[in-house]
Amino acid sequence: MAPVPVRPPRRGVGDIPIKVVYLAGAIVATVLAVVLVFYVFSGDVPNQDAEQVVRVAPVPSVTATPTPSASPTPTESPIVLPPVPESKKFATFPGKASAVVNTITDKNTGITYPRLAKPWQAKSFSPFSVAQRIGEVAVPHTVVASAMLPGESPEEKPSSDADYREIATQAVRWTMRTQYPKGATLSWTASQKIPVGKGWTLGYKVTYTHDGKEQDAQAMVTVLEVGKTKPAMLMASIPETNKARWRDLNTLVERVRPL
Repeated sequence: MAPVPVRPPRRGVGDIPIKVVYLAGAIVATVLAVVLVFYVFSGDVPNQDAEQVVRVAPVPSVTATPTPSASPTPTESPIVLPPVPESKKFATFPGKASAVVNTITDKNTGITYPRLAKPWQAKSFSPFSVAQRIGEVAVPHTVVASAMLPGESPEEKPSSDADYREIATQAVRWTMRTQYPKGATLSWTASQKIPVGKGWTLGYKVTYTHDGKEQDAQAMVTVLEVGKTKPAMLMASIPETNKARWRDLNTLVERVRPL
């Protein structure tokens, strides 16, 4: 008589090796952790409808600075300026100037100039080194800002007052394109040598149309020699909506200095 085969005994949960139990538990815990992370952080996607911060108009990348003889690009019209006076003193605006609460030392450009009290606020706005402004950042700006001269460096380091006057004119042309509504025009209010060091200051009144109304802004540009072929630039523009601050332009013109 053939022997009856003996079936192996069934194993219960208690018979599973403890290592297998730990391994299965670790896998389940890992999966749950991954699911939990996706659930918790699913709300961290940026809100596309959030308010966007508008920066001060950027300094163009290193490209040729437009000149009166340069041909316009298909999308830009040439900025034609009236002849620049060889010499014209910066007039003193009426009203009370803002207090000077400190000095801005702009090591990126190599210049120093006054930091003005409230309502001016000084902040960094790339690619400007420093910008002081009032109100919203929107064309036309109420702004004081410093940067190296936009565009390419001159082929040779400027040496004469006439050289710096021409460079300041190029800087003004750039501000007309970037800081004011299209079609704005200007009249010169000042053309003078800077009080300390080599450089030139131009003052100008800009007339433009904003919200269907003709308005004016008072502005200045100073270019300064800072030991490089390319000069540094300080620019300021104050629309008539903040005309009570026009006297601050005198403060800037008188106290801007190379380091």
